[in-house]
Amino acid sequence: MTVRHFLLDTDLTPAEQASILDAADQEKAARPDRRGRVRPGPLTGLSVGLLFEKPSTRTRVSFEVAVAELGGHPVVLDGGATQIGRGETLADTARVLSRYVDAIVVRTFGQDRLERLAEAASVPVVNALTDYAHPCQALADLQTIRAARGRLAGITLAYLGDGNNVAHSLLLAGAMAGLRVHIATPPGYEPFEQVVRHANEIGAASGGEALVMHDALEAATDADILYTDVWASMGQEDQQSHRELVFQPYRLDEKVLAAAQPDAVVMHCLPAHRDQEISAGVIDGPRSVVFDQAENRLHTSKAILAFLTGAANPGAAGPVISDGAAGPAAGSAR
Repeated sequence: MTVRHFLLDTDLTPAEQASILDAADQEKAARPDRRGRVRPGPLTGLSVGLLFEKPSTRTRVSFEVAVAELGGHPVVLDGGATQIGRGETLADTARVLSRYVDAIVVRTFGQDRLERLAEAASVPVVNALTDYAHPCQALADLQTIRAARGRLAGITLAYLGDGNNVAHSLLLAGAMAGLRVHIATPPGYEPFEQVVRHANEIGAASGGEALVMHDALEAATDADILYTDVWASMGQEDQQSHRELVFQPYRLDEKVLAAAQPDAVVMHCLPAHRDQEISAGVIDGPRSVVFDQAENRLHTSKAILAFLTGAANPGAAGPVISDGAAGPAAGSAR
């Protein structure tokens, strides 16, 4: 049996992406009560390894709860406390974990580390964030947008800030869903050109679009969704002061919100720094769906795990291999 991985947004077909979002909606609808959530489910009798080499709140908790609520057993591993931290190869770690668990969720640094681990694994591997992409976040974002606007195709999303891993996944996942994704970023901080090119290739079939510009108000004008992220990602803390100066014109504030559609909604993948990349009035205001977005990490985590472990097979069209041409150079700092 071919093992499916979710290393990049494009490891799903558009049909699979849509069906996984449907499954996430079903999971959300079935979870109104905080009692009795753990039930016999798609992961009953299965264990899932959660390997984190970077700090995490939403990703770690959402996957741990997702596994438990689907009837499985989450095995949380701190990368620094495993033998990886003492020099064991990623391939050996993958081979060993594959003998113990039924899927591996990984938050790590370079995309190349994730790919090396997946190459050696005989169970599904899920990208829980790399410096290059954050596909699980993008699934939750799409679920949130669809709930807020009733559709995905034809929606305009304006992303303001760093062309980082979140921007990459919004471009790719958004193009698959038919979104028009406009990225406004300072010169020198654009998303990787090959990601933009790949997104537009996908958009040629889906009706999606990927544009990169340097004017925040231009990107926000008539947008349906306004989205931002922290200006300094994990590992960039030493650049914080410089980035605060460079990114000031890209703050998502009331002026930017006024340029968007009257019913536009505001998104942020969190953690947020109020009155830096986003004003307190906007993130805490009535147009914000930020905490719906955070909640949806749980529901999409359930859906992707059920799909990859074979408990569900939405829109199956055979295995999809990550497009190596769209991958990053080794050691990417994004």
